[in-house]
Amino acid sequence: MSAAVTPPSAGTSLKNPAFWNFGGLFFFYFAIWQLAFTFLSRWLEVEAGMSHGNIGLLNSVMALTAFCLQPLYGYLQDKLGFRKHLFAFVVLVGALMGPFFAFVFTPLVEVNQVLGAIVGGLFLSLTLNAGVGIVEAFNERNSRANGFEYGHVRLFGSVAGATASLIGGFLWASDPDNIWWAATVSAIVLGTLLLVARTPKPGDPGYAAVAADAAAEGGADAAAEKPKVSRETVLTLLRSRSFLGFMVLMFGAAALYDVFDQQFPNYFARFVTGAIDPQVLFSRVVFVQILVEALVMVAMPFVINRIGAKRGLQLFALVLVVRVVGSAFFTHTYLLIFWRLLAAVEMPLMLVSVMKYITRMFDVRISATAYMIGFNMAKQVGIVVFSWVFGIAYDVIGFSLSYVIMGAVVLLVVLLAGWLMADDRHHALADGSVEPADGTPSETAARV
Repeated sequence: MSAAVTPPSAGTSLKNPAFWNFGGLFFFYFAIWQLAFTFLSRWLEVEAGMSHGNIGLLNSVMALTAFCLQPLYGYLQDKLGFRKHLFAFVVLVGALMGPFFAFVFTPLVEVNQVLGAIVGGLFLSLTLNAGVGIVEAFNERNSRANGFEYGHVRLFGSVAGATASLIGGFLWASDPDNIWWAATVSAIVLGTLLLVARTPKPGDPGYAAVAADAAAEGGADAAAEKPKVSRETVLTLLRSRSFLGFMVLMFGAAALYDVFDQQFPNYFARFVTGAIDPQVLFSRVVFVQILVEALVMVAMPFVINRIGAKRGLQLFALVLVVRVVGSAFFTHTYLLIFWRLLAAVEMPLMLVSVMKYITRMFDVRISATAYMIGFNMAKQVGIVVFSWVFGIAYDVIGFSLSYVIMGAVVLLVVLLAGWLMADDRHHALADGSVEPADGTPSETAARV
C-alpha cells in the first residue's frame, strides 16, 4: 500500500497557470448557466406568457434530451480523454442562444406554446442539462492531470454565478431579452479560453492522471497508456449496489433540487412587496447566495474528506428538505430569502461529494461515464418526471402543497439511497483517492 498523498493546497493551485485557464472555463460556462436558470422561468412567464405547466414541460424536455445524450456523451468523452471536441460543441450552441430566443423561440411560442416548449427544451439542453456533464468531466479530469483540487477550480463557477446574477438583474431591468445576448457573449469568451487551454498529450507527466489508479492494476506502463473503456467495465459499474443507490439519490434529491429552483422565482415574486421589481430583488438574493456558496466551496473538499462523500450527499438532501418545506409554510419575504440562501450550503455539498464518491468508489478510468450515467442521467430522469408533474401541480393545487409533497419525496429517497450506498470513508486517502487493500481501483474488487 502506498503512502497517503498530501492534498494539493490552494496556494499551490494559485501558482499554476492551468488553474486559472480552467477556472476561466468554469467561470464563463457557469455565467451562461446562471443567466439561464436565474431568469428563464420568470422570462417564460412574463415575457413569453407561458403557463406553469408548459414551463414545466420545457424543463422536462430539457431533461429528457440530456438523458438521451448522457450515455453517448459520457462514452465519447472517456474515449476522447483530454480532447476538446464535445466541449467545443457545447460552446457553439451557447453562442447561438441570443439569436435563438430572438428569432426562433419567441415566434414559435406565439404560434403554439407546447411546440415552443419542446423546441426550446431541446435547444437549451445541448448547452445546459446535457452540456454541463461535458464541462464538469473535462475540467475534473484536467484538475487531476494538473495537480490541483477540483473543488478549488470549481469555485470559479460559483463566482460566475454570483456575477451573472448581479449583472443579470441590471440587464433584466433594462430589457429582459438582453439576458440571452449576454449568454452569447459569455460563450464567445468561453470558446476563446477553450481554444488556448493546454491539455496533456500522451507522454506528458499529467496524462496518466486520467487513470490515476491504473498503475496499481498493471504497473507504470499501464498508467501511461490511454484508458480503455470496455463494455465489461461499464457493466461492472452498473451492477454495483452502491452505484444503484447513488443513482437513486441523484434521481430524487439532485433532480428535485433543480425542479424546486426552476419556478421558485415565480413563487418568490408573489410575496415581494414594495416598488422593487421581484426579479431584480431575486437576482440580488442569488448574488449573495452564490458569494456565500463560493466561500463554502473553498472549505468543502476538506469537510467531505473528513465526513465522507456519502454523508455529504445525505446532508445535502436533508438541507434540501428543510428548504423546500420551509418555503411552503414560512412565506414572509425575508424568510423566503433565507430559504434561498441555504442553497449556498447545498450546492458545494452536492458537487464535491458527487465527484469524490465517484472517484473513491468506482473505477476512475471511466469517471466520465460514471458521472454521466450516475449523476446526470439519473438526475435528468428525475427532472423529466418531476418538472412536468410539479409544473401541473403548481397550477392545480398551488405551490405550498406541492412543496410539502416534494419534501416528502426527497426524504424517502434519502432513506432508500442510504441503505443501498456503501460508506466511502473506508477507501479514502488523505488526498481523497482510493487505496483498496488489493490495489484495484473499483468498488467490486474493494468491497464485494
